[in-house]
Amino acid sequence: MQQSEHPEVPQAGSDALDLPFPVVREVGVFACFGWLAAAARDMRANPGGSLFYGSCFAFMGLVLTTVFRHAYHLTSALVCGFLLLGPFLSLGLYDLSRQREAGKSPVLAHSLTAGSHNAGAIGVFAVILIIIFLVWARASLVVFALFYTTQMPSVDHFLEQVLTLQNVEFLLAYAVVGFIFASLVFGASVVAIPLMLDRRQDAVTSILASLISLGRNPAPLLLWAAIIACFAVLGFATFMLGLIVLMPLVGHATWHAYRALIEPLQHPVAATA
Repeated sequence: MQQSEHPEVPQAGSDALDLPFPVVREVGVFACFGWLAAAARDMRANPGGSLFYGSCFAFMGLVLTTVFRHAYHLTSALVCGFLLLGPFLSLGLYDLSRQREAGKSPVLAHSLTAGSHNAGAIGVFAVILIIIFLVWARASLVVFALFYTTQMPSVDHFLEQVLTLQNVEFLLAYAVVGFIFASLVFGASVVAIPLMLDRRQDAVTSILASLISLGRNPAPLLLWAAIIACFAVLGFATFMLGLIVLMPLVGHATWHAYRALIEPLQHPVAATA
């Protein structure tokens, strides 16, 4: 594999404030299928590392649904929060794709410390996601309290209402609130962490670049968001087993989405690792 033309991480002594604002490109409506194809190649090249992160996703999902199985109103909020934190949890997957793109053999151990060169910015972004998660959890409880017609549900009762469309007011309210929070996080994280990983960009600039990416590419990125949502539903419907493969696929594809959406730096800088 040839050495990537894309820039690597700036040297430790460089100032991220000196970096130009990322230039956002427009992509085709169905570009996400190319990202998924590239992600599949990444997974075939390094199945062990990819499946390791997928297993972590599945394990976390199982822990949530097991611990909170008797309080499903909390489980639903935590599961959605789990998905909101997905961009941060996929940091290692981005690094595996980045290593392969650079012509290196992907090393899992390296990916476990990915982002340490820009821990401050990534930490700020993680705090933002956690705050949104906590607000979403509270909003979920409020929706249940206002619109759920009986006592807080069990898993079976909750799924029964969803599948039979009982209590439509609750389902609509829950869907609208969830869509607002999910859209907020998706818009802010489309390319945010890959930017912080690849260029040592600050959190605010990375979030703004993500929002601009969504604004300039609404159709392709909404399709990409719908595919991610379908993958998540499929993963949970298979008792988390599907997450082992689907979440790494999404993580690797997100790296390729970043490469497609953000113009490379004109003057690449040296890598630290």
